[in-house]
Amino acid sequence: QVQLVESGGGLVQPGGSLRLSCAASGRIFSINVMGWYRQVPGKQRELVAHITSGGSTNYADSVKGRFTISRDNAKNTVDLQANSLKPEDTAVYSCYAKIRTPGSSFFGNDYWGQGTQVTVSS
Repeated sequence: QVQLVESGGGLVQPGGSLRLSCAASGRIFSINVMGWYRQVPGKQRELVAHITSGGSTNYADSVKGRFTISRDNAKNTVDLQANSLKPEDTAVYSCYAKIRTPGSSFFGNDYWGQGTQVTVSS
C-alpha cells in the first residue's frame, strides 16, 4: 500500500510564504513524476508544479517566479515553497506522484495525497 502524506498548509497573509511537504511511503520501486495540484470549489483541479526524478520542473504560469518545487529522491519527498502568496492562491493543494510498485506496469500508477488547505487572506 502506497500513501502520500502532506503537511504545511494553513492561513497566511498576502505576500507571505508557506512550505508544503509531501512524503510517499509503502512498497515503492521508483517514483517518476511528483507534483502539486490545487483546486478551489467550482473549478477544475489545476497543475501548480511538477518535477521529474531527474529534476526537470514545470510550473503553472500563475506561480512562476513565486513557487519553487523540489524533491529528495532518497526520501521520496517533494516540497513546494510558495512565496509572495496572493489571495488567488487560496485552494486545497494536493500532492501527486506517479509511482512504480512491485507488480505495477512500467509506467506506474497515480497516487494522490489527501489535500491540505492553503488560505491567503488578511
